[in-house]
Amino acid sequence: MKKGINYWSFPGGLEGKKDLAEAAKEAKAMGYEGIEVCLFSEGPLNLEMSEAEVAGIKKILDENGLEPASVTCGDLWAHPLTASDPAEREQGQHIVTRCLEVAGQLGASGILVVPGAVEIFFQPENEIVPYDVAVERVRESLKAVLPAAEKNKVAIGIENVWNKMFLSPLEARDFVDSFGSEYLGWFFDVGNILLTGFPEQWIRILGKRIKKVHVKDFRKSAGTLDGFVDLLEGDVNWPEVMKALREVGYDDYLIAEMIPGYTFAPETRLENTSNAMDKILKM
Repeated sequence: MKKGINYWSFPGGLEGKKDLAEAAKEAKAMGYEGIEVCLFSEGPLNLEMSEAEVAGIKKILDENGLEPASVTCGDLWAHPLTASDPAEREQGQHIVTRCLEVAGQLGASGILVVPGAVEIFFQPENEIVPYDVAVERVRESLKAVLPAAEKNKVAIGIENVWNKMFLSPLEARDFVDSFGSEYLGWFFDVGNILLTGFPEQWIRILGKRIKKVHVKDFRKSAGTLDGFVDLLEGDVNWPEVMKALREVGYDDYLIAEMIPGYTFAPETRLENTSNAMDKILKM
């Protein structure tokens, strides 16, 4: 398995203000092998970048000896695939399609897709969508973008987030299987799952359907965003997680997503994370 870092994890990354060349240089110096490239509605890493601009990103990664671990875009929270407004769902599909195209140009093998939500907990003003309706809207949207995934040879990875959907690994497995495509799978977030389940169980049930892995740690007693802590400081059973990943044959990136604003120390977050991941990878 390889060690990756999410662009949002860098100070200024969440706002798209961190210079990618600087981030790549810092990531390489700290021992990371790849970066999860995050796209935005505007700025240097915008969704509508030209092929030449994407080639510039690839050049930066290549010059620093890094790979594109995956590609994602936070705008899917603003334009969820579960929205009642068809125009919002179409915009969400456009975001996924652009992520697939950029990933294909970069040479990334997968993208992260937030599938929408029954309820977006950090946006209480948003609509609450009936569970069954939400799932069907996600299904329709993913069917619409799957041809782009197959064309670009980039896998769509549905991430387990706190969205009150896909609460069971059995449901997640069966949903993925219903598409019958190698380009539709799961982007498993180890820390996110602790609120409702055990990551090692999810890993063994999802198996080969896991396309990428996010690593975070979480203290269950907190039960809120305050529960996210530095790696090896929470309740994740890392030896069992790594054992499960090896059992199912996972050999891709572990991508640390250490979002600023959680309980991480910003001045040491990335270095501490790299050191912790070295220990985790040896388990």
